[in-house]
Amino acid sequence: MIVSAIIPAYNEESTIGNVISTLRRIPVIGEIIVVSDGSTDNTSDVARNLGAKVIEFHENRGKGAAIKTALDVCKGSSILFLDADLIGLKKEHVYMLIMPVIDNKADMTVGVFTSGRLYTNLSHKVSPGLSGQRAIKKHILDSMENVDLTGFGIEMALNQHAKEMNLRVEEIELEGMTHVMKEEKFGVFRGVGRRMKMYWQIVKGARLAKR
Repeated sequence: MIVSAIIPAYNEESTIGNVISTLRRIPVIGEIIVVSDGSTDNTSDVARNLGAKVIEFHENRGKGAAIKTALDVCKGSSILFLDADLIGLKKEHVYMLIMPVIDNKADMTVGVFTSGRLYTNLSHKVSPGLSGQRAIKKHILDSMENVDLTGFGIEMALNQHAKEMNLRVEEIELEGMTHVMKEEKFGVFRGVGRRMKMYWQIVKGARLAKR
């Protein structure tokens, strides 16, 4: 069984290298697809130099569009979604996410941060369904509509789809993992603005999923 790893990325040159390097050490990962969603830094070059297949958008189209574009070209029967700004990703975390799906013990796994940083731990504890770290069977994704329109709401759309299809969903604790917060990437004011935009897209994605 081939697993395709899909990583949407926007200006993540400082963190994406470790994510890809970790994935390259895992034999069941058959391909790594990075969608550089309008990045203006060296995200694409870093990913390409580490052997990932890179799709570049010249302008920012949103997380849903990035994922849909990768899904249209990937070869795997199972899909692993990872964020590009992860800190502390290890091989063990990846296996914990993908093996329940490969072994047909779950249709989708959702990774929840623990023992990382207080803010991200709390965020995942309050709303684990918003996590971008997931593994899922490809045919389930193929049955979804409006993936490209969901933006940051893709996770809510996946949750709703899983509920409607009565899928087996398993939460996986990813000990020691966290990610770079938007306020750290963009500064306080721009970061808060982008966070508000993300929350709006999450609400929008949930509405699309209910249609």
